[in-house]
Amino acid sequence: MTATTGSRILAALAEVRDPELDEPITTLGFVASASLDSDGTASVHLRLPTYFCAPNFAYLMVADAYDSVSALDEVRRAEVVLDDHFAADAINDGVAARAGFAHSFSGEAVGELDELRANFLGKSVLAGTDVVCRPLVAAGATPADLAAATLGDLPRSAALDRLRRRRRELGLPSGDSSPLLLSSDGSPLEEDAVPLHLRKARLTRTSLDANTSICRGMLRHRYDTDGIGESS
Repeated sequence: MTATTGSRILAALAEVRDPELDEPITTLGFVASASLDSDGTASVHLRLPTYFCAPNFAYLMVADAYDSVSALDEVRRAEVVLDDHFAADAINDGVAARAGFAHSFSGEAVGELDELRANFLGKSVLAGTDVVCRPLVAAGATPADLAAATLGDLPRSAALDRLRRRRRELGLPSGDSSPLLLSSDGSPLEEDAVPLHLRKARLTRTSLDANTSICRGMLRHRYDTDGIGESS
């Protein structure tokens, strides 16, 4: 595998996020190995912080990794394998067969995972709202100011770009004229609802940060090594 090809595979895997933590599996250290054979077969091994990580989250990451790597022009076949997990066989076989979560866990799962993914995207939007609003509040913005603000009113930043992407994924308004603050149904937030909304956003962001830190620590303790693409 050339360096360029390896970079493309890692870039594809970097588009895959842990649905709960909203972080790429590459920076989390969940990619144990990735290679491309001369026949165009991409082999990816994933690992998680514990043997008992939730199988629904694990399934989403394995399935998303399969889809992302398979979309590369140079990949003729993708093999994505989750290692060291109690449900690895069901997940790996189900993803390879494109069977879906419910069929892969027949008799245990009640349906597919679209609602779960949307719920966590909603939390990501809340957490991202906290990140972009905190500097505004620190600079003296009032609830009335924030309720009247649009995304286009804010200075360009990585945090704002990320918030726009998450809102688009969830089907929420994300253009310059879109309100900065939205209720869960996508309607503009009224001024009197702003303080509670910001408290929820901060709690959500704090929870995501704490869980991410815990998962990083548990992964390092379990494997005593960094994953491919993991940041220090």
